[in-house]
Amino acid sequence: MLDKTFMPSEVEGRLYREWEASGAFSCGADQTGSGNAQPYSIVIPPPNVTGSLHMGHALNNTLQDIMIRLHRMRGQDVLWQPGMDHAGIATQMVVERMLEEEGKSRQDLGREKFIERVWEWKDESGGTITGQLRRLGASCDWPRERFTMDEGLSKAVHKVFVELYKQDLIYKDKRLVNWDPKLKTAISDLEVQQTEVAGQLWHIKYPLEDDSGTFITVATTRPETMLGDTAIAVHPDDGRYKDLVGKYAILPLVGRRLIIVADDYADPEQGSGAVKMTPAHDFNDFEVGRRHDLEMINVLDDEARINENAPEVYQGLDRFEARKKVLADLEAQDLIAQIDDHTHMVPYGDRGGVPIEPWLTEQWYADAETLAKPAIEAVRSGRTKFVPEMWEKTYYEWMENIQPWCISRQLWWGHQIPAWYGPDGEIFVEMTYEEVEAAALAHYGEVVELRRDEDVLDTWFSSGLWPLTTLGWPDKTPELERYYPTSLLVTGFDIIFFWVARMMMFGLHFHDDVPFDTVYIHALVRDAKGQKMSKSKGNIVDPLELIEKYGADALRFTLASQAAQGRDVKLSEQRIEGNRNFATKLWNAARFCEMNECVLRDDFDPAAVTGTVNQWLVGELKAAQDRISAGLDGYRFNEAANDAYHFVWGTFCDWYVEFSKPALQGDDGPAKTEAQATAAWALDAILRLLHPFMPFVTEELWSRTDQTKARDGMLVRAAWPEYDDELVNGGAREEIEWVIRVVSEIRSVRAEMNVPPSAKIPLFLNGANPETLARLERQRDLIATLARITEMSEQSGDLPAGSVQTVVDEATLVLPLADVIDLDQERDRLNKAVVKLDSQIGGMAKKLANKGFTDKAPAEVVEVQRERMAEAEQTRDKLRDALSRF
Repeated sequence: MLDKTFMPSEVEGRLYREWEASGAFSCGADQTGSGNAQPYSIVIPPPNVTGSLHMGHALNNTLQDIMIRLHRMRGQDVLWQPGMDHAGIATQMVVERMLEEEGKSRQDLGREKFIERVWEWKDESGGTITGQLRRLGASCDWPRERFTMDEGLSKAVHKVFVELYKQDLIYKDKRLVNWDPKLKTAISDLEVQQTEVAGQLWHIKYPLEDDSGTFITVATTRPETMLGDTAIAVHPDDGRYKDLVGKYAILPLVGRRLIIVADDYADPEQGSGAVKMTPAHDFNDFEVGRRHDLEMINVLDDEARINENAPEVYQGLDRFEARKKVLADLEAQDLIAQIDDHTHMVPYGDRGGVPIEPWLTEQWYADAETLAKPAIEAVRSGRTKFVPEMWEKTYYEWMENIQPWCISRQLWWGHQIPAWYGPDGEIFVEMTYEEVEAAALAHYGEVVELRRDEDVLDTWFSSGLWPLTTLGWPDKTPELERYYPTSLLVTGFDIIFFWVARMMMFGLHFHDDVPFDTVYIHALVRDAKGQKMSKSKGNIVDPLELIEKYGADALRFTLASQAAQGRDVKLSEQRIEGNRNFATKLWNAARFCEMNECVLRDDFDPAAVTGTVNQWLVGELKAAQDRISAGLDGYRFNEAANDAYHFVWGTFCDWYVEFSKPALQGDDGPAKTEAQATAAWALDAILRLLHPFMPFVTEELWSRTDQTKARDGMLVRAAWPEYDDELVNGGAREEIEWVIRVVSEIRSVRAEMNVPPSAKIPLFLNGANPETLARLERQRDLIATLARITEMSEQSGDLPAGSVQTVVDEATLVLPLADVIDLDQERDRLNKAVVKLDSQIGGMAKKLANKGFTDKAPAEVVEVQRERMAEAEQTRDKLRDALSRF
């Protein structure tokens, strides 16, 4: 016997352990038994080994798991490949903080001992998130879990570096990078956070070489970097400076000659139209510098202190201290023309927490432009598709304007670059150290001391190989042959360039095939008001807390039902609570079936049912299955979830359960037997259809409602429902939908008119055609029971006094209410309610028409006001409809 209520916390852990122990998630299974199961594979976006489950993970992995469970139930050979990323900076920082608490630094340990310490931490504390993914219900093939620093994956990374280097697609160059002066490493754009800062804009006068009394004025938010200026740029069409192009200004405080160049980068509409050029400390200036062959003078060291390339008076100063002194010295020389308050964006390192520096330094680069060309063509030709399709445009924009990819990081934790240097700096790159020594001997003619490059590779370098290496590449493994290219990648839009593009480039270059057929890009999870979640706002929602409170199924179903293509998810706890109630509704429906002895029968044929209500349910289930399958196949997760919700809650629980009670509780043996079998068959199908969304409650019900032991195995490996069109009976569907419309309309009138729930009233039909009257006769008992009707007949003659009318199709429903309510009192109540709502709506409309409110109030506040007004208008219109019935 089923418990009275479903308690997720009591079953989720047990069910997950049973799934794992049974091998339910393992690839290689052939559900069909034919030996012809088609492969379906997804590689999980590897979470950081330091990470904990956040709401973005919850959405991403819920959508993946839905597709994995769907295709597993369809009998395919499914692989969901799990794993973790070594997360270079994040992991190194975690261990360094631990060392700080011990009064040590990584330098105290040395590189080898430090890396040993990181591995110890990883084995003891890393990977918390994999347990949290299990809490969510993620059905990964866990025994196949990989780590980007595994021996096999490291071997592949080494091979890729060596081959790209020998193909001249990896090289060293001196370019600007995002430099974190606290961590003292280059970082990627994704690790840079743009932060709005209230600062100042200084307008500085640079004297012209030929006329020291004449100045050209430039504006800057970073006066300390002027120590590295090597030019001034003006727009070629700016008439103010046409005669100055090719001439020189003198750099204040330094005395360096600055050539004045014409370049489209300078905007005549911004400030004075003249821009100081610091090619070693600004990304745009760097490109201008390359176009005009400008000198690049780096005036900062790796800690963002002024170095030896600046005048001695500034050397050794921190960049912000240098700013103060530079401004004081300019003021003393009367070279500051103007100071403006200026709010602007400053890039901060998301790990170090300090402003990053565009810094000129020698790093390792990959020739991304060459690698990107096949990857662009693969999407253009349709070999890989983006869903939604609009993200293809973003992909093309990034890939067609791609810059050299800085692949080196100044860290210790990661894949150390397999390059060695001879005494004169000659570089040797080979697969083994023995090969490096042989190459050096051949080059120098004698044995020399070799020094290995201390840098490690960008984390995106190894994760770019993820679909290949997790399947065993560079070895020719059976898994690589069977599951590559993978079927689907589910990821966020923010890493299309950083991860998706790199996987495309590496997959095509090293395996001559795209890494996945489809890329589904999901949106952000925001709070209930539509705001981005952040620590500063205090609106971060912990998915584990929600799972603890409402169960994993409720969270999963909420995320899926909100996952509309191209639209951010507004996550409200109220919705999650509502979907917990949905799970409860399903549980109660199963209890209803159990109490009415609805059990599966091997000989049940849904196409052979004779009862109109049963024929209707069978057809509706077939239609729902079609819609749910189509929604999932089209990655319209919200549509599929909502179709499932409406069928289960509305069609089955609200209507069929009520429709079937007379048969289930009556004395007609054949009718009762058919209703029991139909209900059991429908519940069985519902559990299958809901399983990808709500795996725990459905699996529990699957095992607990199998009284006749008709089911073979767990639901996780059961077949996805597929039905023929013959199950749809058009006549039954039209008739029962008519009954639903009639009952709903009568119930609506009863509610609007405050008819007591216990009161029974008569029903007359006016203007009904013969088919409607025939339906009324056939479904008389159902309508009487569900709408609490005493008698039903065709209306003839004058309407009874005190009647209320409403229309369903061509017929007018006449409901005499004078004996059960005071009609004048009800009319007066409704009129007063309409007047009150009209007043409220007028006030809200006036507020929304006030630009002072809409321009100044937060967008979410304005949106709430609009929603409240729309709700009030909807309520008022319903009341007006009720008045029109008198």
